[in-house]
Amino acid sequence: MAEIRVAREAGACYGVERALQMVEAAAAERAGAVHTLGPLIHNPRVVADLAERGVDAVGSPDEAAGDTLLLRTHGTAPEEEARARELCARVLDATCPFVKKVHLAARRLADEGYQVVVVGEAGHPEVEATLPHAPGAVVVGSAEQARAVPRARRMGVVVQTTARRELLAEVVGELLGRAEELRVVNTICEATSGHQAAAEELAREADVMIVIGGRISANTTRLAEISAACCPATHHVEGADELRADWFAGAGVIGITAGASTPASQIEAVRERIGELVGA
Repeated sequence: MAEIRVAREAGACYGVERALQMVEAAAAERAGAVHTLGPLIHNPRVVADLAERGVDAVGSPDEAAGDTLLLRTHGTAPEEEARARELCARVLDATCPFVKKVHLAARRLADEGYQVVVVGEAGHPEVEATLPHAPGAVVVGSAEQARAVPRARRMGVVVQTTARRELLAEVVGELLGRAEELRVVNTICEATSGHQAAAEELAREADVMIVIGGRISANTTRLAEISAACCPATHHVEGADELRADWFAGAGVIGITAGASTPASQIEAVRERIGELVGA
């Protein structure tokens, strides 16, 4: 009989849990319409569930004028937040506190005269929300891109909270020769590092790995990549309904991990469904 194991660190992080509690409280108050500025978290099923309950995602503060608006966990550009506070009856800041640390670090480095480098994924909402805090900042997503960064006397580095430590090390290694002074503020979230380490640990022992979370979630995608490197039979799903019995044929150990935007209820639903499929 197959053994089903859940990674020792998996699922919703503090920032996500905090945001979900905030939106639940706002919706329960029923004091007018409630919206989120963009998807609250990168979990399509949670976002769809919120929409069914009347909490929809809007593309700009103008669409929530006069109503309650939650700023998403990935952060918001200062100008957009100011616009929201001008137009909306109430603004609730659900930005992850660890993301706010990235903003503060980037702003401080810029104010002190450093050329700011943001290590992360260009276009990602968190990165896009960080850039306005450090005008002139550049985004670097690989060692190759780091080699193209113009030389500067003073260079300061901050990191997307969900980035890999290996990526940071690779980029810093390249930047060392491109600045007289290089200051690195490691803003990678400890929960991200813990999730990744636990996923790798479990994947080395598993015959099959299931990674739960939104396909648009950067941190979940990285968990899937880490798992696949150790366990080729890795499957990234958004919910229990995507599981297939043939994935588990002959498996002795089935591992489960989940991204930082995945609630415990989704992990449990997947665990239960796997149990049904393999008769565990």
